[in-house]
Amino acid sequence: MLFRSAAETGVVIRASLLRCLGAGVALVAVCASAQSTYTGYPNKPIRFISPFPAGGPVDAVARLMAPRLSDVFKQTVVVDNRPGAVGMIGIEACVRAAPDGYTLMIVSGSYASSAAVNQLSYHPINDVTPISMLGHTPHLVTVHASLPVASIKELIVYDKANPGKINYGSSGTGGSVHLATELFNQMAGTRLAHVPYKGQGPVLNDLLGGQIQLFIGSPIITQPHVKANRLRALAVSSAKRTAAMPDIPTVAETVPGYDTVSWQAILGPRALPRDITARWNSEVDRILQMPDFKARLAADGMEMVGGPPSHFLEVLKRDVARWQSVVKIAGIKPGA
Repeated sequence: MLFRSAAETGVVIRASLLRCLGAGVALVAVCASAQSTYTGYPNKPIRFISPFPAGGPVDAVARLMAPRLSDVFKQTVVVDNRPGAVGMIGIEACVRAAPDGYTLMIVSGSYASSAAVNQLSYHPINDVTPISMLGHTPHLVTVHASLPVASIKELIVYDKANPGKINYGSSGTGGSVHLATELFNQMAGTRLAHVPYKGQGPVLNDLLGGQIQLFIGSPIITQPHVKANRLRALAVSSAKRTAAMPDIPTVAETVPGYDTVSWQAILGPRALPRDITARWNSEVDRILQMPDFKARLAADGMEMVGGPPSHFLEVLKRDVARWQSVVKIAGIKPGA
């Protein structure tokens, strides 16, 4: 056994303490460096991807949020429309972006429904960072004025008496509008024929022009035309009537159990730093409570949600499973 004198032992202890102190200082420096990487965020413009065409409900909300986000971040937030493939083109652009907080996206319920029908190049849960659920709204069942129906009951009767006469538009195969209408077909026994588009904006144009007859879509873009008597509203898709449209019945009043809503949310790429995620979540929650913003979307039937990223994650997981069931029963294939 090796013995040391008291003096030697003291030297060894002091040396060990100095080494530990040096390691601690180095560790603090590394942590401080990592923490300070994002303390200046943001210091350049932010790209806010809307994976659908201009004129649709997602784009409408994105453009309402962008100036408010620019105000709180003190940097320009630019809405970047990347339509196509039920939003997957724009989604991929965000998923593949650097996780530095300068590329984020706003998505709709189609994000979950397309994951149930399409082969994706990304994982809908593992390859993104949930930030915030913005809100949800019922779909509004609208028809062209030339269609001789004024209720869900009349729609069902007419479709069964005139098979193949009613074409409905959607924002794309596998989107929430598509699957919400297929769920209606399954529950009501109808055979409404699907015509896919690259967003709800183009659907609305053809509905107004009479090229298609029915659309179960966002009231944000259809309700103004209902008020102007260019379209006829038959029902809302939620389980209960909405305060924004109290006189419009629910589909469930005729087809018991039918209940679908469309949500909108914000996502970032995988591995987005926690402090940036928390900052976005906090700022978005603040915007959702702004009286003018809240009133504008409430008028279109949207109910603000907000809350932590974990809440949105649970909704996403639930919806993917639900739409997988609808897809299986309908035998829907990509591009069908």
